[in-house]
Amino acid sequence: MSETDRIWDQLQRTFEGGDAWRCPSLRDLLAAVGAPQAATRPIAGAPTIWELLLHTTVYENVVRRRLEGEHVETLPDELGWPRPKGTSAAAWLQAKLDFGEARRALRQAVAAFPDPRLGETVPGREYTFYVMLHGVVEHALYHAGQIEMLMVAQGVRPSAAMSTHLSPRG
Repeated sequence: MSETDRIWDQLQRTFEGGDAWRCPSLRDLLAAVGAPQAATRPIAGAPTIWELLLHTTVYENVVRRRLEGEHVETLPDELGWPRPKGTSAAAWLQAKLDFGEARRALRQAVAAFPDPRLGETVPGREYTFYVMLHGVVEHALYHAGQIEMLMVAQGVRPSAAMSTHLSPRG
């Protein structure tokens, strides 16, 4: 298995779960959250679940664009942390669909990226494509953990597996 195949696999696991180590996938987490919970701010000063999803979507797209050769500057906060345009169930569904499309496009770009280029520096950055790709996996998992904690703060537990994960002995 090539290194890009392994990175692709990790991206897949963060979104769809399956044999992920011990945490719920983003898909499982997001499936358990409705628009009202996604828009709620249970922790003052923290982002909402919705804002975390939009932010993660933005950076999935940034990484894909960089893989495709585009020079993408550091984003200002208003672009890197977009606000929901509405809080309806339809708007929440669209945000989840947009993330799914960004993730699909990123996985396609990773699948097409040649292993020999992983050691090259990303244009305009001080790190390699290898570091960036592992970073996007870590970024998604980091925000998935935040989403999980925001769900717990609202009393939402999506599955028995997650309940076990959140037990004091887990």
